[in-house]
Amino acid sequence: MQPSGNLHIGNYLGALKNWVRIQHDYECIFCIVDLHAVTIFQEPAQLRAKIGEVAAIYLAAGIDPQACSIMVQSAIPAHTALAWMLTCVTAVGWLERMTQYKVKSAKQESVSDGILQYPVLMAADILLYQAGIVPVGEDQAQHLELTRDIAQRFNSLYGDTFVVPGTSLPAVGARVMGLDDPSQKMSKSESGANHAVALLDPPDKIRKTIMRATTDSNPAVDFETAGAGVLNLIAIYQAFSGASDDEIQSQFTGLRYGELKKQVADMVIAHLEPFQQRYQQIVSDPSYLAGILRDGAERVAPIANSTVEMVKQRMGLYT
Repeated sequence: MQPSGNLHIGNYLGALKNWVRIQHDYECIFCIVDLHAVTIFQEPAQLRAKIGEVAAIYLAAGIDPQACSIMVQSAIPAHTALAWMLTCVTAVGWLERMTQYKVKSAKQESVSDGILQYPVLMAADILLYQAGIVPVGEDQAQHLELTRDIAQRFNSLYGDTFVVPGTSLPAVGARVMGLDDPSQKMSKSESGANHAVALLDPPDKIRKTIMRATTDSNPAVDFETAGAGVLNLIAIYQAFSGASDDEIQSQFTGLRYGELKKQVADMVIAHLEPFQQRYQQIVSDPSYLAGILRDGAERVAPIANSTVEMVKQRMGLYT
């Protein structure tokens, strides 16, 4: 995850909760991608603070640093070294077809080369560790397919070098939509006050945001005609509670929207309270957090450096 903006319940339910679930089934590396964040200007002091914040959120959510490696992208120079070498086998046309590049470039008068090259760096993040599986959502599926294309292109030019990551991904979590606009996925880049519930929001702010969520013109929940906003609220409740579809149908059918929002707010607050308590304990000891990130980098650096040396040898570069 990028250390920019505020991580929200969509990030948790859509990815982080799933990472916690699968962390003991695989050899996992969880990266804080600060190099990706600076494709758009970040105030330096704020970026450094956000790096620590994201690391603490990983831990508070349940990522076990004894079982996994948690590290910061820029702490491993091999990420940028490999990204350059992969750039040299990547067609510009491949990058210009990326949906996220089209969307971001359409919103700006001038686009940095970093935004165009973003998917190559993402490919380097994956291929550097010879990753077999990448637990991302469907919004990143196109970037993962590009990673496969880059790996196959490199392997065809220089011989078998990279594991080509599988396109069969572990099941990802709930897809949470914006509370103010349920047609758009919840995003930490959106600035609307009522768009998202941040993981570190206090209870009164969480309740206010949810109570202002967009619903539809019905007075109460009707699953046959419910609008996207109502279904989004119910999906959030179900993802936090773990209730079955039948239980959800029984509980919410005919419920007026004010009560629906109250129950959703109560559920979100109840689950975030212990998470926020763990977060506060973690950030109260900066040396502990720094040690986790240092240990994570030291654990994965030999893998990353070995890959870069192999790639340099394959390409005929100086080693």
